[in-house]
Amino acid sequence: MLTSLTLASRRADLRNPEYQALKGRVHQELLNRLNLERLSEVKREEAEPELRKLISAMLTREEQKTPLSMAERESLVADVLNELFGLGPLEDLLSDPTISDILVNRYDQVYIERDGRLESTAVVFRNEMHLLQIIERIVSAVGRRIDESSPMVDARLKDGSRVNAVIPPLALDGAALSIRRFRTDKLGPQDLVERDSLTQPMLDFLHAAVATRLNVIVSGGTGAGKTTLLNILSGFIGEQERIITIEDAAELSLRQRHVVRLETRPSNIEGRGQVRQRDLVVNALRMRPDRIVVGEVRSEEALDMLQAMNTGHDGSLTTVHANSARDALYRLDTMVAMANLNIPEKAIRQQIASAVDLIVQIARLSDGTRKITAITEITGMEDETITMQDIFLFERTSLREDGKVCGRFRATGIRPKCAEQLAASGRRLPAEMFEHVKQVA
Repeated sequence: MLTSLTLASRRADLRNPEYQALKGRVHQELLNRLNLERLSEVKREEAEPELRKLISAMLTREEQKTPLSMAERESLVADVLNELFGLGPLEDLLSDPTISDILVNRYDQVYIERDGRLESTAVVFRNEMHLLQIIERIVSAVGRRIDESSPMVDARLKDGSRVNAVIPPLALDGAALSIRRFRTDKLGPQDLVERDSLTQPMLDFLHAAVATRLNVIVSGGTGAGKTTLLNILSGFIGEQERIITIEDAAELSLRQRHVVRLETRPSNIEGRGQVRQRDLVVNALRMRPDRIVVGEVRSEEALDMLQAMNTGHDGSLTTVHANSARDALYRLDTMVAMANLNIPEKAIRQQIASAVDLIVQIARLSDGTRKITAITEITGMEDETITMQDIFLFERTSLREDGKVCGRFRATGIRPKCAEQLAASGRRLPAEMFEHVKQVA
């Protein structure tokens, strides 16, 4: 059966023009013979047996012109079914749990990321129009649109995977599609320790910080694992607390029962009806939240987020794109300035210093592993500079011949200022936690 075939074994079939032409003919004939409105109401598993017989009969007739091996025949049947019920050539990739990213540069060039490394695939679309049809199928399913007047879109798949699509005229070589996959088996806190993404003392410290309602920002680059870490940290929030989540494209998956999820909305074809993250943050304050979790702050909503943190909504969590804790503060400074309220720089920094307690820096290393490289505490202001101190660090020491990054996690020996607040909440941390060192290779 097709499901047991690897993409590598199908490489010649997928890129063979005759194979693609035959698949197109069978697919089109099937569309002409089926009641598509009724088909949209039927589950794949119910319709598949009958459709397989129908496709096989078509292929038997076609084989007089285009002989097929058994593997090619099974491959083609599955491909046509994927065109009818799913996302065509992408379905094989989406069913592979080891793939974290699917990157379509153009219709005949598809890459994946597996274990932090990029690989090329044999997957191709028939042509540019075929890729555009798949993109349209994705975005229309979540009520969004993509066309020449709105050539970029963020969306999501049913499984929560995040999708970004760009089409001409912005994409010069043809439509491009990026899919960030999310694991069906959600990582837990201990999984991070077992994978050497952090140490047990670091995890215990973060657990105490979130449970004690410190305001935490997760900082990192693209693909570093910010959302995964945010999901894990949110698991330390108590079941009795009311949580409001705010996202551009919903991808958080909180495990608590008392969660209200909000998502932005783009403008309609007339340019109206847009709802920004800033609007949702402001509205969330009227919804009696115990915690506000913003998937990622990117613009002026940073101001409202900081104000929420400073006005009794402590224990808030969010992420930001930045390469270090200091860079994260610079980005917050810049994003607040985007609100155009003419707030003095010193006042902005004072607000950041009083609102943010911890910055957790996460990075994807050159060997594809993801590690928390720093846990940094914001300690206050000195003149016009926000002061901070590192509590835990990951230090790279060498690179093995196989490309594996070696290094060590170490506590800096500094007892954080927030330790007193944690102790007052019943979470007294042992002094040896802040002297811990662990070598990883």
